[in-house]
Amino acid sequence: MWDKIEVAVEKCAKNEMKQKPDPAHLGFGKYFTDHMFRMTWSREEGWHDAKICPYQNFSMDPAALVFHYAQAIFEGMKAFKNEDGQLYFFRPEKNFERMNDSAQRMCMPRFPVDQVIRALKALVYLERDWVPTEYGSALYMRPTMIAAQPALGVQPADLYYFYVILTPVGAYYKEGFNPTKIYVSDEYTRAAKGGVGNVKAAGNYAASIYMSEIAKKEGYSQVLWLDAKEHRYVEEVGTSNIFFKFKNELVTPELSGSILPGITRDSTLKLADSFGVKAVERPVSIDEVIAGAESGDLEEAFATGTAAVISPIGELFFKGKSYIVNENKVGALSERLYTELQEIQHGEREDPFKWVMKVN
Repeated sequence: MWDKIEVAVEKCAKNEMKQKPDPAHLGFGKYFTDHMFRMTWSREEGWHDAKICPYQNFSMDPAALVFHYAQAIFEGMKAFKNEDGQLYFFRPEKNFERMNDSAQRMCMPRFPVDQVIRALKALVYLERDWVPTEYGSALYMRPTMIAAQPALGVQPADLYYFYVILTPVGAYYKEGFNPTKIYVSDEYTRAAKGGVGNVKAAGNYAASIYMSEIAKKEGYSQVLWLDAKEHRYVEEVGTSNIFFKFKNELVTPELSGSILPGITRDSTLKLADSFGVKAVERPVSIDEVIAGAESGDLEEAFATGTAAVISPIGELFFKGKSYIVNENKVGALSERLYTELQEIQHGEREDPFKWVMKVN
């Protein structure tokens, strides 16, 4: 499995290349580039048939295990381009290390991180004209692994497909970098300790859709999930980790087995510490959050994730009542974190953490 993987390159014909979208109206996940990366794992051959090829459909058996037992994992990453045309990745090794952790938990094969990063560099360089340069935009990369063996019966597959597709993206939320409205769910839960909430398994997101649709119908952008046992402690918000800035400290829920260890979460903790802000990982109850919103001790709240980077929260809806955070304005810390993370990601600010990786 760990032998050098040879990557073939099959370029898309010029007359088959897609028209690139208007960079001012990218949205999120609407457009896909001309090429993708894919490789196959089988129990007999390990990882093989690695190639950069034209973006294409898969032909899969209706009995493929992924359709029946949800053996599927993925990651979310971004590539950035500055005004000089330099391309950057942001901590890609951390995403792929986490993906290997997800693979182990889901009984799927791990892969050589350094070799996959080299293949990803080649793919993004080939698609460099798709990388937007507008502030807040990026080329989003979606590595995915699925069980492709045709069989019925709950079991690890003997055949897997790994692939990476690329999409130029703008702001994740329609609100852009403005405060979002969050619905707190005390009825449904995202994940329980001992389950797969701490890995990026596709089924986690499928399970969240029902409550998310309820929240959207009520006018809210995302759902704030509480713990599965007591419905008391804050865990995640939508597809992101969450932070609360109280008067004396910046707090995020500790990684207790049901929370995804976000790359942006970790970066936020380290960056805040470099600002001299006391950052703490500990249990946070919804009662503490609501009391802080009412008293004013809760000065800011924001979500962190690859897609939205930093997403300020201006309103929480809990048990039939709305609670406003920071007068529904973007907080100073949220704005500074967002700005400095973006500047580091685009190579526009000194990177003391050695987070960015040059592509070309």
